[in-house]
Amino acid sequence: MQLYPAIDMKNGKCVRLTQGLFDNVKVYGDSPADMAKLWASQGATFLHLVDLDGALAGHSVNESAIRAIVEQVKTPVELGGGLRSREAVQYMLDLGVSRCIIGTKAAQQPEFIRELVDQFGPERIVAGVDAKDGMVAVEGWERTSALTALELCLKMKEYGVRHIVYTDISRDGMLTGPNVPYTKMLTEKTGLDVIASGGVSSMEDLETLYKNGIQGAIIGKALYENRIHLPEAIARYEARK
Repeated sequence: MQLYPAIDMKNGKCVRLTQGLFDNVKVYGDSPADMAKLWASQGATFLHLVDLDGALAGHSVNESAIRAIVEQVKTPVELGGGLRSREAVQYMLDLGVSRCIIGTKAAQQPEFIRELVDQFGPERIVAGVDAKDGMVAVEGWERTSALTALELCLKMKEYGVRHIVYTDISRDGMLTGPNVPYTKMLTEKTGLDVIASGGVSSMEDLETLYKNGIQGAIIGKALYENRIHLPEAIARYEARK
């Protein structure tokens, strides 16, 4: 199982939100690059970056922090938040980002994903499926669409996507455990690499995800609150991919 330490960026700092609420912010560091170096030093093999300001603005905002990470850390990174044009994706890939995560645009214009996969390949483009009560949320989680998460995932598979980051917004930053049944259902019904995001709080949560066949997990607040020791988690789960 691939583990992804999360680095969420707002106003150039490393933060965590609770349930995606932009007025519920906790700052964990002034330098996202320093945080990336910390996780890399502890053995991280992939990092998950989110430009929170970009998700609201609709374009990349924390470019300087992203640039510092890819310049200072050799660990591959995936990036989400505000990537809503082919030019924006091209720019970030050229900058050194390994994978771009498309959320809002994937829900609003699914064919856009097909164009990106055709141009950049399925290993460079990830669909971000963020849901409240099973319904896809867009625009920085500020609005809910008429699509279910499963419907969107199946559409993404049809368009050549291999990797999905599935976030249960109600659990994000809550340390209440991921939505394992829904994540498992998405994995089984799509056959895709569905990466669980939101709520991972302990090694027990990782064990449950692993036993249910989930192929990836993003770990955020649990790392920052010292509930999960990254080297131990990597030794236990990435060796069992």
